[in-house]
Amino acid sequence: MTEPVTINPRIIDALYSEALVLSDEVRAAFMLSGRIENAGREEDLARIALSCEALRTTTRMMHAIAWLLNHRAYFMGELSEFQLRRHGRLSPDAAGGEPERLALLDPEIRVLIGATERFYARLMRLDNGWRDHDAQAPSAIAALRERIRAASR
Repeated sequence: MTEPVTINPRIIDALYSEALVLSDEVRAAFMLSGRIENAGREEDLARIALSCEALRTTTRMMHAIAWLLNHRAYFMGELSEFQLRRHGRLSPDAAGGEPERLALLDPEIRVLIGATERFYARLMRLDNGWRDHDAQAPSAIAALRERIRAASR
Protein backbone atom coordinates (compact mmCIF):
# COMPACT_ATOMS: atom_id res chain seq x y z
CA MET A 1 0.00 0.00 0.00
CA THR A 2 1.65 3.20 -1.14
CA GLU A 3 1.06 6.30 0.96
CA PRO A 4 0.18 9.58 -0.70
CA VAL A 5 2.94 12.14 -0.44
CA THR A 6 0.79 15.11 0.57
CA ILE A 7 -1.44 13.40 3.11
CA ASN A 8 -0.53 11.33 6.15
CA PRO A 9 -2.47 9.88 9.11
CA ARG A 10 -1.50 12.71 11.48
CA ILE A 11 -2.82 15.35 9.09
CA ILE A 12 -6.04 13.41 8.58
CA ASP A 13 -6.55 12.91 12.32
CA ALA A 14 -5.98 16.60 13.03
CA LEU A 15 -8.36 17.64 10.26
CA TYR A 16 -10.92 15.10 11.45
CA SER A 17 -10.84 16.58 14.96
CA GLU A 18 -11.17 20.07 13.52
CA ALA A 19 -14.09 18.94 11.33
CA LEU A 20 -15.93 17.46 14.31
CA VAL A 21 -15.55 20.66 16.32
CA LEU A 22 -16.63 22.81 13.37
CA SER A 23 -19.60 20.53 12.66
CA ASP A 24 -20.72 20.75 16.27
CA GLU A 25 -20.51 24.54 16.11
CA VAL A 26 -22.57 24.51 12.91
CA ARG A 27 -25.20 22.27 14.48
CA ALA A 28 -25.45 24.43 17.57
CA ALA A 29 -25.54 27.70 15.61
CA PHE A 30 -28.30 26.65 13.26
CA MET A 31 -30.28 24.94 16.00
CA LEU A 32 -30.31 28.12 18.10
CA SER A 33 -30.66 30.55 15.21
CA GLY A 34 -34.37 29.96 14.64
CA ARG A 35 -35.10 33.08 16.64
CA ILE A 36 -35.48 35.61 13.86
CA GLU A 37 -37.21 38.71 15.14
CA ASN A 38 -37.84 40.68 11.95
CA ALA A 39 -41.40 41.33 10.94
CA GLY A 40 -43.37 40.66 7.76
CA ARG A 41 -41.76 39.82 4.45
CA GLU A 42 -38.21 40.28 5.78
CA GLU A 43 -38.87 37.57 8.36
CA ASP A 44 -39.88 35.12 5.65
CA LEU A 45 -36.82 35.96 3.55
CA ALA A 46 -34.56 35.60 6.57
CA ARG A 47 -36.06 32.21 7.46
CA ILE A 48 -35.61 30.99 3.90
CA ALA A 49 -32.02 32.26 3.87
CA LEU A 50 -31.35 30.57 7.19
CA SER A 51 -32.81 27.27 6.00
CA CYS A 52 -30.88 27.33 2.72
CA GLU A 53 -27.59 28.21 4.33
CA ALA A 54 -28.09 25.68 7.13
CA LEU A 55 -28.63 22.92 4.59
CA ARG A 56 -25.72 24.04 2.43
CA THR A 57 -23.35 24.37 5.39
CA THR A 58 -24.23 21.07 7.06
CA THR A 59 -23.98 19.26 3.72
CA ARG A 60 -20.54 20.78 3.14
CA MET A 61 -19.37 19.55 6.55
CA MET A 62 -20.83 16.07 6.07
CA HIS A 63 -18.97 15.75 2.75
CA ALA A 64 -15.78 16.86 4.51
CA ILE A 65 -16.23 14.33 7.30
CA ALA A 66 -16.99 11.53 4.82
CA TRP A 67 -13.80 12.39 2.91
CA LEU A 68 -11.78 12.34 6.12
CA LEU A 69 -13.32 9.03 7.24
CA ASN A 70 -12.43 7.47 3.89
CA HIS A 71 -8.82 8.58 4.33
CA ARG A 72 -8.74 7.27 7.90
CA ALA A 73 -10.04 3.93 6.63
CA TYR A 74 -7.34 3.91 3.95
CA PHE A 75 -4.56 4.54 6.47
CA MET A 76 -5.93 1.77 8.71
CA GLY A 77 -5.88 -0.64 5.76
CA GLU A 78 -9.66 -0.91 5.48
CA LEU A 79 -9.75 0.65 1.98
CA SER A 80 -7.37 0.08 -0.89
CA GLU A 81 -5.87 3.02 -2.73
CA PHE A 82 -8.05 2.11 -5.71
CA GLN A 83 -11.20 2.26 -3.55
CA LEU A 84 -10.11 5.55 -2.02
CA ARG A 85 -9.44 7.11 -5.41
CA ARG A 86 -12.73 5.85 -6.78
CA HIS A 87 -15.05 6.63 -3.86
CA GLY A 88 -13.14 9.12 -1.73
CA ARG A 89 -13.45 12.20 -3.91
CA LEU A 90 -14.64 15.57 -2.67
CA SER A 91 -17.35 17.28 -4.67
CA PRO A 92 -15.86 20.29 -6.43
CA ASP A 93 -19.23 22.01 -6.55
CA ALA A 94 -19.83 22.54 -2.83
CA ALA A 95 -21.25 25.96 -3.52
CA GLY A 96 -20.65 28.85 -1.21
CA GLY A 97 -23.45 30.94 0.18
CA GLU A 98 -25.41 33.38 -1.90
CA PRO A 99 -24.45 36.95 -0.95
CA GLU A 100 -28.07 38.19 -0.91
CA ARG A 101 -29.08 35.44 1.50
CA LEU A 102 -25.97 35.72 3.62
CA ALA A 103 -26.69 39.40 4.14
CA LEU A 104 -29.93 38.43 5.91
CA LEU A 105 -28.13 36.30 8.49
CA ASP A 106 -26.51 37.27 11.77
CA PRO A 107 -22.80 38.12 11.51
CA GLU A 108 -21.85 35.17 13.74
CA ILE A 109 -23.58 32.75 11.37
CA ARG A 110 -21.85 34.33 8.36
CA VAL A 111 -18.46 33.93 10.08
CA LEU A 112 -19.19 30.27 10.78
CA ILE A 113 -20.30 29.66 7.19
CA GLY A 114 -17.07 31.26 5.99
CA ALA A 115 -15.06 29.01 8.30
CA THR A 116 -16.70 25.90 6.81
CA GLU A 117 -16.03 27.17 3.28
CA ARG A 118 -12.35 27.75 4.09
CA PHE A 119 -12.08 24.32 5.75
CA TYR A 120 -13.62 22.63 2.71
CA ALA A 121 -11.27 24.57 0.40
CA ARG A 122 -8.30 23.27 2.43
CA LEU A 123 -9.52 19.71 1.96
CA MET A 124 -10.01 20.34 -1.77
CA ARG A 125 -6.41 21.55 -2.07
CA LEU A 126 -5.17 18.44 -0.25
CA ASP A 127 -7.32 16.14 -2.37
CA ASN A 128 -6.30 17.80 -5.63
CA GLY A 129 -2.62 17.73 -4.68
CA TRP A 130 -2.84 14.06 -3.73
CA ARG A 131 -4.60 13.16 -6.97
CA ASP A 132 -2.35 15.34 -9.14
CA HIS A 133 0.80 13.84 -7.62
CA ASP A 134 -0.10 10.34 -8.77
CA ALA A 135 -1.62 11.54 -12.04
CA GLN A 136 1.93 12.26 -13.17
CA ALA A 137 2.85 8.61 -12.64
CA PRO A 138 1.93 6.23 -15.46
CA SER A 139 -1.41 4.51 -15.04
CA ALA A 140 -1.56 0.79 -14.34
CA ILE A 141 -2.59 0.16 -17.96
CA ALA A 142 0.27 2.26 -19.30
CA ALA A 143 2.72 0.42 -17.03
CA LEU A 144 1.37 -2.95 -18.21
CA ARG A 145 1.67 -1.91 -21.86
CA GLU A 146 5.26 -0.84 -21.22
CA ARG A 147 6.07 -4.20 -19.61
CA ILE A 148 4.53 -6.06 -22.57
CA ARG A 149 6.45 -3.86 -25.01
CA ALA A 150 9.69 -4.47 -23.09
CA ALA A 151 9.08 -8.23 -22.96
CA SER A 152 8.44 -8.43 -26.71
CA ARG A 153 11.78 -6.81 -27.59
